[in-house]
Amino acid sequence: MGEMDIAVGKGESAGADSVLLWILVWSELVAFGALLVAFLVMTVVDVDGAALLRSHLHPGLAAVNTLLLVFSGWQAALAVRRGDGSVRRPLVIAALCGLAFVAVKTVEYVIEIRTGIGGAGRLAELYFLITGFHLLHVAFGAGILLLVAWRPSRGNVLMIATLWHAIDLIWLVMFPIVYLT
Repeated sequence: MGEMDIAVGKGESAGADSVLLWILVWSELVAFGALLVAFLVMTVVDVDGAALLRSHLHPGLAAVNTLLLVFSGWQAALAVRRGDGSVRRPLVIAALCGLAFVAVKTVEYVIEIRTGIGGAGRLAELYFLITGFHLLHVAFGAGILLLVAWRPSRGNVLMIATLWHAIDLIWLVMFPIVYLT
């Protein structure tokens, strides 16, 4: 049995892997969707808190992070498209962009905390919950991208690229809701 056979699996296990992957992706989308709906509701309920929160946010840094994730997603897509021995470089670039996202978001958090974002109360808590949960996904996903780049197989490249695109999609929905509304 070759490396590709082991990674993708045979018969039913390949189908089971795919089903589990899509269950994970959809559960992530539902979880973040619920959090973002809660955030939108809270901005309507607490208009003053929303204004205070937004006065502490940095849409420019969030836009840089958006570009990092879009470029990273493109690199992950390139890895899937290549499907041969040349997948390592785009996977590593995708991971490095993810780690750069983590660095920029960490700097943003430090600035926000120093300038008193906590005064926004529950909305600040919800902001940190949503963006922090996403940040953990990005950090974890970047680590998995590096692991897959180290020992790539078609099935693993497809799985991490799918998860990485879900993480990107969540940010692309989160960005305008949190930073631009």
